[in-house]
Amino acid sequence: MPLYAQFRTQKLTMNPNIKGFFYIAIGAASYGILATFVKYANNNDLDTAGLVFSQYLFGAMVLSIISLFLAKEVKQQKRKQLTSKHPRLKLLLFGTSLGFTSSFYYLSIQYVPVSVAIILLMQTIWMGVILEFFLARHLLNRTKIVGALIAIAGTLLAAKVFESDLTVNLTGIGFGLLAAVSYTATMYASNKVALELSIITRSKYLVYGGFIIVLLFWNVQILESISWIVFLKWGTFLGFFGTILPPILFNKGFPQIGTGLGSIIASLEIPVSVFSAYIILDENISTLQWLGIAIILLSVVLINLKQVKRV
Repeated sequence: MPLYAQFRTQKLTMNPNIKGFFYIAIGAASYGILATFVKYANNNDLDTAGLVFSQYLFGAMVLSIISLFLAKEVKQQKRKQLTSKHPRLKLLLFGTSLGFTSSFYYLSIQYVPVSVAIILLMQTIWMGVILEFFLARHLLNRTKIVGALIAIAGTLLAAKVFESDLTVNLTGIGFGLLAAVSYTATMYASNKVALELSIITRSKYLVYGGFIIVLLFWNVQILESISWIVFLKWGTFLGFFGTILPPILFNKGFPQIGTGLGSIIASLEIPVSVFSAYIILDENISTLQWLGIAIILLSVVLINLKQVKRV
């Protein structure tokens, strides 16, 4: 085969992987900036209830409109034999974890810095290993267990546990860990539930479930804090980067490059969140925190090492 033909063939086979890489990287970066801007809005006297409600309302509206334009594809999908019973209902139920994740995460940053809250959220790294132990024990191995322990060690550094100026806020830590539990369920749903449905359909029902929980969770507080200005100014921004872009990009990217490599790229959310908090909120990030973040990223690579080797 001529050299040019070899290069062309190699280029064509690499394209899906490159696209998948950028899909997940952009989705992770989108998630990463959310907490910083929510805290910025909180510092400007905007209530969290109105912000999170606006985020999910905008996301639900836009995904519903997009699905209308894809109605023909949905009809064809209904004719296909589904591999699971009641896939939309399952997505709706798992979508509740999406609403809990946002609610707990945004509550956490009211008590702890964003750089600490994102570390608490990403405890889903080792929580995912525990979930795998109960659901698919045969996939668990010594490398994943060691990786989970390394993630915990990195967390202790990144959360300033060993620094003299540490001020522990149990409320913020509690909300952060609850967000991590919810996020673990969300990641499971994104990779395992109703994969036979289209990307838009899956994203739409997950957001619907999240929207229902946001309504129930914040209830009366929404009426006290919502306004058209909040919806138009903040709901569109948070909705686009929090409930529209990441689910679509993740659902496109993960099938192309696999869960293992995808999880490593998705951990980009941590440095993006910390760096944006440093730039916009002027949060002080110590050398030990950066070291802890690097250790956490290393643990993500270690946990997914076997899957990456297969790729």
